[in-house]
Amino acid sequence: MSNQNIFDNETFFNGYKELRAKDICLNDLLEQPAMAEMLPDLTGKTVLDLGCGCGKNCIDFVQHGACKVIGLDISEKMLEVAQKEATHENIEYIRMSMTEISKLNVKFDLVYSSLALHYIKDFGALMTDICNLLNVNGTLLFSQEHPIITATIDESNAHFNYDENGQRVSYTFSDYNRAGKREKNWFVDGVIKYHRPMGQLLTEIISSGLTLKEIVEPTPKPWAIEKLPTIVKEYIKPNFLIVKAVKE
Repeated sequence: MSNQNIFDNETFFNGYKELRAKDICLNDLLEQPAMAEMLPDLTGKTVLDLGCGCGKNCIDFVQHGACKVIGLDISEKMLEVAQKEATHENIEYIRMSMTEISKLNVKFDLVYSSLALHYIKDFGALMTDICNLLNVNGTLLFSQEHPIITATIDESNAHFNYDENGQRVSYTFSDYNRAGKREKNWFVDGVIKYHRPMGQLLTEIISSGLTLKEIVEPTPKPWAIEKLPTIVKEYIKPNFLIVKAVKE
């Protein structure tokens, strides 16, 4: 497992857990509700959750009728939590890098991933592996940080711009068409992500043999704005990109 395993860094892991425990995080107010709306019917279906973390979504898939769920993650700490807090007879957890999924001898009706694929260097190879693992008419549904977010190499050059009343009016970013590695500070220094412009990202999905069905840059619902008024900034600059594709 030579891939980056930042989630087993104690400082990062504790910071991430604290963030997700808050009921006003963007994952719960924006990304996860949008992903839920895009889920296919899971009755009697098999599911692979890439970067399953603490297993919350794995439990949700079973509750929606999935007959078999495999939760895969490279983080030992995350899987320890999943094994304690998100167990079910229809769920199996595997510690494995996403780059090794071609070793799985199972076919799936849904391959799902929440905010994990921007950590993968060879996105095209992963898409090919996913296509090979999907049954015919199977679905890939994933979210990632939006390319606008991952673009800027020097983070100090990415920022909101404000008017004379202190209101956000625009967002500045750079390096959009410079694909490749980005080293960020998120709880700790040296968190490695990979930036892909939208055209490259979508083309690599298509080249794998999958058919694009839906592309969503989620905006907040009224209930989310009521809970966190500052979330209206998503209308200026999206944080998330959600892609749904099928194997036809």
